[in-house]
Amino acid sequence: MADNRRVKKTIKQIQRVKTWQLLVLLLLVGLVAATFLRLNNVGMVERRTAVLHADKEGDTVALFNNLYALQRYVSDHMNTDPGKVALEYQYKRDADAVKKKAERAVTSNGSGAYKKAATVCDPKAIASGWRWPDPRYLNCIDTELKKYPEASVPTIELPNPGLYYHTFYSPAWSSDFAGWSLLLCGVIGLVIIFRFVSLLILKALLKRHYSSI
Repeated sequence: MADNRRVKKTIKQIQRVKTWQLLVLLLLVGLVAATFLRLNNVGMVERRTAVLHADKEGDTVALFNNLYALQRYVSDHMNTDPGKVALEYQYKRDADAVKKKAERAVTSNGSGAYKKAATVCDPKAIASGWRWPDPRYLNCIDTELKKYPEASVPTIELPNPGLYYHTFYSPAWSSDFAGWSLLLCGVIGLVIIFRFVSLLILKALLKRHYSSI
């Protein structure tokens, strides 16, 4: 009989907090978590935009600093995966520098071989829709330069494109407002499940007790 009263008392204690109250609390905390997750993503977008702007402007110091800031932010905040960040303008600048260096090296001996090669390749490039630093343009230039053995032709090597792509990974969980509010959502969800299961077990015990009398 004492066990029966204890079970009833426990049921009443659990039922003091209503399921709908917990669900409302879960909804509110979920909205807070979603807001912070969204803010994390906005912060990433702002930093990624700063990187792309510095890349376009050619400010190498700002580009390095903004890349570092993006890396640190992404590694410290969840929901901030920026995808592949391509420094296409920096790649084009470096590729153009390679081209100019090759032009100077070839034309310095007075042969004008590079200009002659460009005269052949440029119309092909325009007709085909590709230009420097497209590998097809580079192959055309190399082929034409080989027709001038008297010219001292340097080896033209484009920068490795893979070095101009940056990928950062955000953590699955971070100890910021988004992370803690999401964790609180999980705790409330577990409480709801625990409450539901506990009531089922206790009611089953009561039913079993009465059926045994």
